[in-house]
Amino acid sequence: MSTSLMNPSEAPTTVPPPRKARRIPGWATAMIGVAGAVVLLSTTSYLTGVPQLTSTGTIQTAVRLALPILLAGLGGLWAERAGVVNIGLEGMMIMGTWGAAWAGYQWGPWAALLAAAVFGALGGLLHAIATVTFGVNHIVSGVAINLLGAGLTKYLSTLIFFPLSNNPRESPSVPKFDTYSAAGFSDWLGELEAQQRVGLSDVAGILRGLVTGVSPLTMLAVALVIGSYLVLWKSRFGLRLRSCGENPVAAESLGVNVYLYKYIGVIGSGALAGMGGAALVLNPGQPGYLEGQTNGRGFIGLAAMIFGNWRPGGLLGGAALFGYADGLQLRSGGKTFLALIYGAVLLLAVIVIWQLVRRRWFAAAGGVVAAVVLYAVYYSVDEVPSELTTYAPHLVTLIVLAVASQRLRMPAADGVVYRRG
Repeated sequence: MSTSLMNPSEAPTTVPPPRKARRIPGWATAMIGVAGAVVLLSTTSYLTGVPQLTSTGTIQTAVRLALPILLAGLGGLWAERAGVVNIGLEGMMIMGTWGAAWAGYQWGPWAALLAAAVFGALGGLLHAIATVTFGVNHIVSGVAINLLGAGLTKYLSTLIFFPLSNNPRESPSVPKFDTYSAAGFSDWLGELEAQQRVGLSDVAGILRGLVTGVSPLTMLAVALVIGSYLVLWKSRFGLRLRSCGENPVAAESLGVNVYLYKYIGVIGSGALAGMGGAALVLNPGQPGYLEGQTNGRGFIGLAAMIFGNWRPGGLLGGAALFGYADGLQLRSGGKTFLALIYGAVLLLAVIVIWQLVRRRWFAAAGGVVAAVVLYAVYYSVDEVPSELTTYAPHLVTLIVLAVASQRLRMPAADGVVYRRG
């Protein structure tokens, strides 16, 4: 047996593992994004001389128009986290608009909201029966729900509303929710906004739009976003429901009733989409139900959910973006949208600089080309045609999805037909 002596200075040293970079929390990322958006809008407003970009009226309109998109997207989130693609959100919203107008005309806005949820949930129940029980393709069932919702409400409107309003495409006027404002704070912000100070007045206009004329439905929608996060990500029920959208076979092997959780997700999805329809009917700018008033907002809500990467916080940001685009075209028109194009050029300039720092030459070159094209449009026209501003939310939807598509991750079993055993 032999022993060997080793000089302590020659002893092998263990190399400590590299430290992992700290990941920025989601809430911090969201706050940075909000601050960046405010700075961008403020800078654009100052350079173009268009204060409507951050005015109180624009923000109030944007909030009202973001509500139906937010609620529809939240409905899509519940269904798709359970593994069921709900492209029938538009039809469920349509059913919700009719239910809200029918009940709201007779019993008031709270009854309108409840009836809209019930009508939307019925659409969700049909979708669940088709997809979960009978294994129908989710896209086919969703398209059928959209067609059914449009046809059913048209028939019911002719039957119920025509004797009351003498118009088969419109309901009588529906009572609205009372609104609330932070009176003293709102007045102070209004004075600050009127001074037109760079940056400060822009922030004041945005804040004043958020705290003035707030509807109970707005408060409820924000509570539903927070509640959805807590239920889906912080509870056993939410873990089980999300497991049905990720790996239903494994969930079933652990005792989860996959069919039941899918039913709950899809019916809840329909109820939320129906409430999104009620948000349209109860909007102060609308008398009540109007045929075609959803105008594709169910699909935009689905796009907002995808933009938010199937998470409530991201969905809130997507709904705010699309609602802002919609509200801007209603409040201000072509000249304001031209200023927004200038803001897009500034944003692209920042992106190009970031890509150059990261040495992504191809992406930087693409950003430069896009910025040059947009600036050429801004320089060559005096006002964006109304035909384009009308479809601004839809154009923004396409652009955002094209840009964000590379970082998205849908639930692994989303859209997969599940069969027990």
